[in-house]
Amino acid sequence: MKQNHKYEKLFWSIALPGFGQILNGKFLKGMLFIGLEFLINVQSNFNKVILLSFHGDIKTAIQQTNYGWLMFYPCLYFFAMWDAYKDAGGGGKPFSFMPFAFSAYSVTIGLIYSPDLRIMGILLGPIWLPILSLIPGVVTGLLLKKIMKLKSRQSNS
Repeated sequence: MKQNHKYEKLFWSIALPGFGQILNGKFLKGMLFIGLEFLINVQSNFNKVILLSFHGDIKTAIQQTNYGWLMFYPCLYFFAMWDAYKDAGGGGKPFSFMPFAFSAYSVTIGLIYSPDLRIMGILLGPIWLPILSLIPGVVTGLLLKKIMKLKSRQSNS
């Protein structure tokens, strides 16, 4: 049952940063994450950019994006997920933060290149390229976690 408890908090945090913290009884931290989520969302035009991107209007989405604000979002998002998961009893194994951290890095890099980078001639923009960038971030984080655990075991032997 406790195993499911940490995933419940993780998935609520995915829905909205801060929800997992509130479920963990960390109300101040949860409200801080929710406040930061709303601040960054409004200042970056994130919801409008999401709508434009889902409707295929990528050029307008790029024009509407305030990149100076949106650059904060991936780190806030993935840190809030990690924090909720950890506080609910997850992340007890060494280096279990790595997939979360590297996802934040890779999504940020995807966001940086999103106004110009085309994949097979398609401009993906500030929503789809960062989402696709999540895949190498998770894979890199999992691989580094495995390597670090092996190195740690070798040095302890």
